[in-house]
Amino acid sequence: MSPGTGSADRLQIEDLYTASEQDLSVFKFFQESRGALFPMSAQLDPQIATALPKLPDWDVPNLNPEKARNLLLGLARARGDLPLPQPLAIDERRIASDIPVRVYRGASGQVPTIVFLHGGGFVAGDLETHDRQARWLAVDIGAVVVSVHYRQPPEAKFPAAINDAIAATRWVAANIEELGGDLCRIGVAGDSAGGNLAACVAIACKESGPRLAAQLLVYPVTDCAGHYRDPGVNAQFPSRQQNASGYFLSTDVMQWFCDQYFADNGQAMDSLASPLRHSDLSGLAPAVVCTAQFDPLRDEGIAYANRLRQAGVPVCEHLGSGLIHGYFGMVDSVLAAGEEGRRVRGDFRALLNKGVDA
Repeated sequence: MSPGTGSADRLQIEDLYTASEQDLSVFKFFQESRGALFPMSAQLDPQIATALPKLPDWDVPNLNPEKARNLLLGLARARGDLPLPQPLAIDERRIASDIPVRVYRGASGQVPTIVFLHGGGFVAGDLETHDRQARWLAVDIGAVVVSVHYRQPPEAKFPAAINDAIAATRWVAANIEELGGDLCRIGVAGDSAGGNLAACVAIACKESGPRLAAQLLVYPVTDCAGHYRDPGVNAQFPSRQQNASGYFLSTDVMQWFCDQYFADNGQAMDSLASPLRHSDLSGLAPAVVCTAQFDPLRDEGIAYANRLRQAGVPVCEHLGSGLIHGYFGMVDSVLAAGEEGRRVRGDFRALLNKGVDA
């Protein structure tokens, strides 16, 4: 299936959880079980509460792509005094029709290989902003990590980013021996918008290869329909209102990101833009899905984990109690984020090492 032509594989949001009597709507799920997920005593992590006032403001009314990119780059550089994990080797190259990548080797020998897709609302983020996250994946998992800088909007709108992500993944599989990887242990990973791309790559790989051993989706964007403005869509995900502002990522900046990425709402409903709307998630690679309690994207991430389970996909889920969107970049400065990051990477490592049948 090509991006932009997936209408046959779309579901309307109201159909997503009513396909059988056993399914529950996202809203009903949260009404009945939110307390079990996050007890009333669960509060914002104290270190994050202290750091929040120091995080930059997106200033959405005056936001433009250059400002968004500089904001994330400045945030990464502000952590420059923290020691970086040290993989065995790092090199940069251009692959598959000139896509920039940075390759990290975390261990010697034939090791798992991870295609890493950075976050940043599709518009921002690059190899520098997510260098620390890629290093941790390489070192902690003992893997080759290929960090991909896909084309970004508004200069290159949907489906440019997902096309690059798929092309990079196929390049990795075709060049696995040169990379020192293992064809049976390829995984895809990403955070936020990168989590969206990773989920969509997994869908594309199910249909046309390569076979993936695992997918890691860190607070992923899973439903862009309505550009985060549609009241009916937003009602399905209470966190979009509960965590709309005050926790770094906001619902209004998600609206701005979607406006940059998509030419129209029809594109946003494509199943390679909104993986939650894909009609058949069966047969996908086992997944580690992470969300954060104080994140507007929380509920759509949990909804995607639920749909994967309903489709028979093995899922390891991390709910990120007390954490905010972006905690994966705080693992060296916030104790709770570091602990959660180690658990997440440990589960991903286990899935990768299990591999797939040759």
